[in-house]
Amino acid sequence: MTAARLASDKPLEASEKTLSEKAFNLLRHDILGGRLKPAERLKLVELQKHYSIGISPIRESLMRLEGDGLVVSEGQKGFAVASVSLKELEDLTWARQQLEAIMLTAAMGRGDAEWEAGIIAAFHRLSKNPLPSDSSDLTAVNLWEERHREFHHALVYACESPWLMRFHAQLVDHSERYRRVRMFHSFPLEQQARNIDLEHRAIMDAVIARSTDEAARLMTQHIQRTADIVAAYWKAGDSH
Repeated sequence: MTAARLASDKPLEASEKTLSEKAFNLLRHDILGGRLKPAERLKLVELQKHYSIGISPIRESLMRLEGDGLVVSEGQKGFAVASVSLKELEDLTWARQQLEAIMLTAAMGRGDAEWEAGIIAAFHRLSKNPLPSDSSDLTAVNLWEERHREFHHALVYACESPWLMRFHAQLVDHSERYRRVRMFHSFPLEQQARNIDLEHRAIMDAVIARSTDEAARLMTQHIQRTADIVAAYWKAGDSH
C-alpha cells in the first residue's frame, strides 16, 4: 500500500469516528428525552433516514448504548430501547442514594474553595432556570435537565474518583430517563408537591458546611422524592 493511500485513509477513519460519535449523541439524547420510548424497536434503516447518518455509525453507537444499559440487543431482531419498570426504578433509586452518599462524603473531605464556588455557581444557574410548567416545552425541559445535571455533578466531583464519577454519570442518565418518560411524568403536579429549589439549596448549604450526615440525609431524601413522584404517576396511569 502506498503512502498516498495511507494518507487518504486517515481522514476517512476520523470521519467515521465523528459520525459514530454524532449518532451516539443523537440517539442518547432521544432515548433520555423520551422521543424513543422504552421497549421501542430500533430499526437501522429508519434511524439512518431520520438522522441522515450511515448504517455503520448507527450500529456502532447502538452497541455503545447497549453497554450503558440504554439499549438492549434482541438477537436476530436487532436492537430496542431498554424497557422500564417499577422494580428497576426502585433499584436505580437505591443505587444512586448509596453512591451519592459515598461521593458527597469524599467530596466534603477533599473539596476546596474552588469546588465550593463551582457548587454555588451551578446552583445559581439552576435556580435561574426553574422547572418548566409545561413538559411539552422541550427547549425549557432540556435546559433544566442540563442545569440539574451540572448541579449534581458539581456537588460530587471533588470525590476525585474517575470510576465513581463514571458510575454516577450512568445512574444520572437512567434517572433522567425515568423522569422524562411521559407516560408517568407531569411537571405541574410535581411543583405543587415540593419546592425543588429549596431542596437543592438545603443540600448545597449542608455540603459547603461539611455537615456530612445532614448532606447525605438530604440527598437521599431528594432522590427518593423524585422516585416516589415518578412511581405515583406510573401507578396512576396503570389504573386508567
